Amino acid sequence: MEKLVKDKETVLISADDVARYLQANPKFFDDYHDLLAHLYVPHPHGGRAISITERQVLTLREKARNLEHKMADLIRYGEENDVIGEKVHRLSLGLMGADNYEMALQVLYSQLQDDFAVPHVAVRLWNTVLTRSGAEFSAVSSDTHAFAASLNYPYCGTGGDLEAHQWFGDQNGHVRSVALVPLKREAQTVGLLALGAEDPQRFYPEMGTLYLTRIGQLASIALLRELG
Repeated sequence: MEKLVKDKETVLISADDVARYLQANPKFFDDYHDLLAHLYVPHPHGGRAISITERQVLTLREKARNLEHKMADLIRYGEENDVIGEKVHRLSLGLMGADNYEMALQVLYSQLQDDFAVPHVAVRLWNTVLTRSGAEFSAVSSDTHAFAASLNYPYCGTGGDLEAHQWFGDQNGHVRSVALVPLKREAQTVGLLALGAEDPQRFYPEMGTLYLTRIGQLASIALLRELG
């Protein structure tokens, strides 16, 4: 708070008052342009005082660096999305070329493990017209049925307390993060695609699930094409 003496009266002026005055009078420095050359502010990183012009240059440089970093991040994310998109495309071609359920299941397992580098993959199906032998049709608890039906999007996280975590068999102890993708026939959930990783950050709650959702849609069509 600064004091200003006017007509023998003391008027208190705050920094906010000064800021509002300058905002309301943008031509102030046009009238007092010499003042800019004599105003100094602290260097943003400590040390000597610098002129306002130097400070503006430093601020613009900092903004430019931040924009460069953001642009680099966008380019990296775009490249990563392109790579994932190509993998999803190859998976869709493989599933389209599968002549039957067994071939579709084999394509799904092999491409997720090899192309997507997901070390642990499991599928469970229920409420299909036809069934097959194999772990994919093993009994699933009512809690898992309800959990799968509640998923509007794939679940990503540790999954330690979920039954699906046990589907990875002897390798279960190595799994640190999972993605559980609902398999659907129209609006009805008829299964789960479980992906397990040993990296705790491979599948995390805040990650995007667009590609996982598309993989689930592709898998549902391919697996149910013969099973109904």
